[in-house]
Amino acid sequence: MKKVLIGLFVLILIGLSIIWFIVPTQVGKQMNLTLNQPPYRASTEAQELHKKLLIADLHADTLMWNRDLLKKGAWGHVDLPRLIEGNVAIQAFTAVTKTPRNMNIESNTGDTDNITLLVFAERWPISSWWNLTDRAIYQARRLHEASANSNGRLVLLKTKTDVTNFLDRRKTEQGIVAGFLGIEGAHALGGDLNNLDRLYDAGYRMIGIAHFFDNEMGGSAHGAAKGGLTEKGREMVRRMQEKGVFVDLAHASPKVIDDVLGMSTRPVIVSHTGVKGTCDNRRNLSDEQLKGIAKTGGLVGIGYWDTAVCGRDANAIARAMRYTVDLIGVDHVALGSDFDGAVEVPFDTTGLVQITDALLQEKFGETDIKKIMGENVIRVLQTYLP
Repeated sequence: MKKVLIGLFVLILIGLSIIWFIVPTQVGKQMNLTLNQPPYRASTEAQELHKKLLIADLHADTLMWNRDLLKKGAWGHVDLPRLIEGNVAIQAFTAVTKTPRNMNIESNTGDTDNITLLVFAERWPISSWWNLTDRAIYQARRLHEASANSNGRLVLLKTKTDVTNFLDRRKTEQGIVAGFLGIEGAHALGGDLNNLDRLYDAGYRMIGIAHFFDNEMGGSAHGAAKGGLTEKGREMVRRMQEKGVFVDLAHASPKVIDDVLGMSTRPVIVSHTGVKGTCDNRRNLSDEQLKGIAKTGGLVGIGYWDTAVCGRDANAIARAMRYTVDLIGVDHVALGSDFDGAVEVPFDTTGLVQITDALLQEKFGETDIKKIMGENVIRVLQTYLP
């Protein structure tokens, strides 16, 4: 009997070791594919221009995965060394707290959750196993800890003064990157508006209304009901605007988009999306939605994956940007990669020079390319953060 118990104990340890040390990495590798591996080619003109850009990306789900942000990874799309190599100045790090099984862009409910298994496998704190707010706070803490251990190379942006100070440093210092925090879906509040204060204190400055399913605040474009803002959702938007937290309309239902635009007093952001004008599906924004977002002074972050741009290269991304610029103006278009968001993309963050090259092929001038690649995001952060 004693030998049997010892054998069972050993098997349990082996099983846990597989779950904790092997499964998360394998899942991450399989879900965050890169179609083309570095080094990435671009024209000489694009390479020279790229060196002069201040690049900002509105969306990366990197904090969900058990990788060291300060070390160059062998898989995935974003970490500090690769951000520096890609000449990225500012990266939004967006927290994922719950996704449904078999998620799709047509219809999902919140009855199931993929992230619970990931949370357990990656050994997140026990409090985060069932509490979505704690999951977001844990991911924020990961970014804070990475910043604290980066010898000043990774800076957190929470205020407009932080942005100004970072930009001043970057004029004379090479190899530094700034990050700010966002959340995929207001279900991370757990239905309690008081949790908005907790998330704000953790550093979050951008929150989406919904992700892949409807929640207590409003409907998702991919939810079952796809409704508008609830009363609680309207109160959340009001509080966010008072605190200087950006409303992110990525994944929001058409009714939510209309409701938010109808009550917005500040620029709204769509952190990662495509546009129906070049890729017509439920995931992407219509012309009228784009015009409404622009009227708030907002930003549309164009994504890099096939569902967003109906293509698998930088040219498809640039085509979506050209369409959007022609419709609403260059001041409202930005990068919205969705790196590390369980998507297949043409390149990791070291390959952004290919977007610069594709924008040149779309006949954008240097001034407009600078805006699209980052200056628009920087302007909005520097103006509207607390």
